[in-house]
This record gives sequence, structure tokens and C-alpha cells, in this order.
Amino acid sequence: MEVLERKRVYRGYFQIDRYRLRHRLFAGGMSAVITREVAERGHAAGVLPYDPVRDAVVLIEQFRVGALAAGRDPWLIEVVAGIVEPGERHEQVARREAKEEAGVKLRRLVLIADLLLSAGALSETFRLYCGEIAAESAGGLHGLSEEGEDIRAERVPVRKALAMLRAGRIANAPAVIALQWLALNRRRLRTEWLRRE
Repeated sequence: MEVLERKRVYRGYFQIDRYRLRHRLFAGGMSAVITREVAERGHAAGVLPYDPVRDAVVLIEQFRVGALAAGRDPWLIEVVAGIVEPGERHEQVARREAKEEAGVKLRRLVLIADLLLSAGALSETFRLYCGEIAAESAGGLHGLSEEGEDIRAERVPVRKALAMLRAGRIANAPAVIALQWLALNRRRLRTEWLRRE
């Protein structure tokens, strides 16, 4: 791969860089010069809060302008997530955002995946966790007003969350991935976490 030029063409909530590059072809040789724009916004961490005693998760719902622009319902059901600030570890972000967005305190964390959500246009990586919680009082309205957040958190039995997933009510990629992971790993996770109480 050969990057011929990288130029910042927009600075705002996101930054956009324009690349001119060539890359190796599977058939051999190099491609023609191509131009691509990439949105730069940093990296993120997310967590699916899970209570193994109550067999329930905490999901959040909030307005998303990208869903509006795509012609979809702009209130999405999601997992807790946030941007990694300079000097912060992904685990710290998961713990901070769980408190800010859902009002829950995480105990143990298990890594689900380290993802590229839309590598055709975004540089953002997303590290996704499942976090142990006690969800007896989870729910309510949360978020930081200075960040324009208006977040509703809800404790949801896992069976109901998986039914919502099957019905297409959950269309946010990290939430889909986290719930599918939990469906595959729930029995093992409950056994491990409940044994160590």
C-alpha cells in the first residue's frame, strides 16, 4: 500500500481526511490511484451490563441523528458506550459510561470483541465488553446535560432482550453483537460469575 497524500478537509464534531492511495491487488500488481474520505472521531468502548442473578441486562435508549438521516426511527436501543479520551483505558471508559448512562456500577468485565464498525468510511475502533452488575435498582433517566445526552435506561430480562433482537427492535450493531454473544455465552458466564460470589 502506498499513501500518496493525506489531507484534513473538514474539522467539526468529526474530522474528515481525504486519502489518495494505491494498494496491492489480489491478482498481482498495484491498483490505480484512488481517493477516499475517512471520518476520524477517535475510539470507543461499550459494555452490555448483565446481572447473572436476575438474568437481566440493562439497555439504553437515546436519539441518534445518523438513524434519522438513514430514514430510520432515531430512538435506538443500545448498549452503554463512550469515546476513549486521551490517557484513558477502554475499561475505564466502560465503567465511567455505565455510571453516567445507566446508573450502574460494573464489577467484572469480559471482553466480547474489538471491532471496526464501518471500516469503509470510519477509522473508529469499538472495544465491546460484558460487565457484571447488580441490577435491582437499574433504570431511569441518565446522561450528561452538558453533552446533550437524554438517555433512558431499562432493566430487561435476557429472554425479552433476545425476543426484541429477533423482532428487529434492536438494530444498533454493538447491541446486536453483544446480545448474540450473551446468547452463546450466558450459561457459562452465569456459572462462572455466580460461583465466585
